[in-house]
Amino acid sequence: MFRNIKKETLNLMQISEQIFKIGIIPVIAIDDADKAVPLAKALVKGGLPAAEVTFRTAAAEEAIRRIVAEVPDMLVGAGTVLTKEQADRAIAAGSQFIVSPGFNPEITRYVLDKGVVMMPGTATPGEMEQAMSMGLDVVKFFPAEQNGGVAKLKALAGPYTNLRWMPTGGVNTKNMMDYLGFDRIIACGGTWMVKKDLIEGEQWDEITRICKEAVKTMLGFSLAHVGINCADEAQAEQTAKTLCALFDLEYKPGNSSIFAGSAVECNKAPGRGANGHIAIGTNNVDRAVYHLGLRGVTFDESSRKTDAKGSTKAIYLKDELAGFAVHLVKK
Repeated sequence: MFRNIKKETLNLMQISEQIFKIGIIPVIAIDDADKAVPLAKALVKGGLPAAEVTFRTAAAEEAIRRIVAEVPDMLVGAGTVLTKEQADRAIAAGSQFIVSPGFNPEITRYVLDKGVVMMPGTATPGEMEQAMSMGLDVVKFFPAEQNGGVAKLKALAGPYTNLRWMPTGGVNTKNMMDYLGFDRIIACGGTWMVKKDLIEGEQWDEITRICKEAVKTMLGFSLAHVGINCADEAQAEQTAKTLCALFDLEYKPGNSSIFAGSAVECNKAPGRGANGHIAIGTNNVDRAVYHLGLRGVTFDESSRKTDAKGSTKAIYLKDELAGFAVHLVKK
């Protein structure tokens, strides 16, 4: 996939891809560097191994340095970077990406020249075009809600076909999926899971709980259908017709299977799984694969199916569950 691309460019692409898969980037303003590591561990435990540590506080640089050193699973960036001096300090501390609230061409070019991922804040088409002229295809959209929200980004998506956004500002669990449901959003940034009072009170379990709730909302797992392995086409027809007659379901014949309504698929020949398969719907299969991978789940890469844009539509888990193969499908 990345053949013949310079190593430096590959690293930048990998960081952008990781930001996309994580999906939600906590934005942290921390006053006490001693709290940085337990906070980072709470985020990792909650399924969000990433943080944008803002340079709004004097503790930011040291917080980044400690997280990078002691929580290696974290993707750490620096936010509210306004000067070259701040950029130098953030990069020296180990920041893997830099975010600014607005678009400053001089600072943006300075960070890019150092080979570091830069996401300048933009709010207008003019700012976005300037960023694109520097070779950027991902920018921050800030403040998102106050600048028209996802409706504005959808309007901009037409002329700016290669641009993606990370909206921050007014994003929370309630409106997050309005943004993440749009395929041009790389991730959402937010402070709702790392409020100042939670950090100061060292409420690490509560931060973990809020993170888990956000990940649950983002992935949106639900049962799509159950597939039954029938011996042959005749048994599949009989099984589907019986279910349809009993429960007033719609009979939906297909090439390799017959659906009884939308919840039961009767395979015309034995397929994956000793008994059949369970299909779990999710808002984004690629993000689901990443987050389940954090929990130790492995996948059968040979089963991955993608769409024209390269996004995963379906993939099977390696292991069966009670005689059923399990696969993820895009809602």
